[in-house]
Amino acid sequence: MPFIPFIDYLRLEKNYSPHTITAYKKDLESFLAFASDGYGYKSIKEVNYSIIRSWIISLVDGNVSNRTVNRKISSLKSYYKFLLKTSQIEVNPLAGHKALKTSKKIQIPFSEVEIENVLESLKSEDNFKGVRDKLIVELFYSTGIRRAELVGLKLLDVSAHQKTMKVLGKRNKERIIPLLPSVLTTIKRYLVLRNEQVPSKDNDWFFLSNKGDKIYETLVYRIINTYFSEASEKVKKSPHILRHSFATHLLSEGADLNAVKELLGHSSLASTQVYTHNSIATLKEVYKDAHPRNSKK
Repeated sequence: MPFIPFIDYLRLEKNYSPHTITAYKKDLESFLAFASDGYGYKSIKEVNYSIIRSWIISLVDGNVSNRTVNRKISSLKSYYKFLLKTSQIEVNPLAGHKALKTSKKIQIPFSEVEIENVLESLKSEDNFKGVRDKLIVELFYSTGIRRAELVGLKLLDVSAHQKTMKVLGKRNKERIIPLLPSVLTTIKRYLVLRNEQVPSKDNDWFFLSNKGDKIYETLVYRIINTYFSEASEKVKKSPHILRHSFATHLLSEGADLNAVKELLGHSSLASTQVYTHNSIATLKEVYKDAHPRNSKK
């Protein structure tokens, strides 16, 4: 396999997730197949930019979205940077490449009313499933954690005494997130019901399925989608939209951008600034309604 050293580099030095590494590997193998079948190249090291450009054109002609094309090129660019770093090539053929233009999709967060309605509907369900689902909604909205982070929580990661939660994020980066008193109350009730549901001490995963197994990402998505389908008419109803709502509502209330960045586990402010669009929209409405020079008054 020609990409083994690069894959090892992504796994051991960059701490990329298995999912991300698989995506990189598929992108590189796809390009190598194109260069080999169409032009007879046996290695990506030998390829020049004109071949890469032909690949891009073939992808676009095949109705591959610009966003996906850019992701594939990003994988290729990372590989060439690795080859440069390890002195296997002298020139990066993608050095002057400009990404294809993509439309910016603004995610629409849930409103505070929609979230409160969901939580209110779950109040009456004082059983393992109901309390577990309520806690999942509360954690997404009160901490902004990712779905994979929630699934990966262990019992020892949640401290009722310290009122904090330890989260293992992307690239195995840990962060500590404070917990609200209302969430701690739900946690305590959930743990009582969890122990009744699964008396065995062998399972140290925090969230469990009804059968006592570790909860999985598809189930978490289904939980959020089911409850919010009854409370919201928005097209997207997913854990990520709750994470988006967490960030947007914090920023709308004046939270510091750097603080929100740390809570979300972002590596750069650029990622966090995506969530400011809706805050700005809210600010515009307040400005329009409140300013004495507004012509509608």
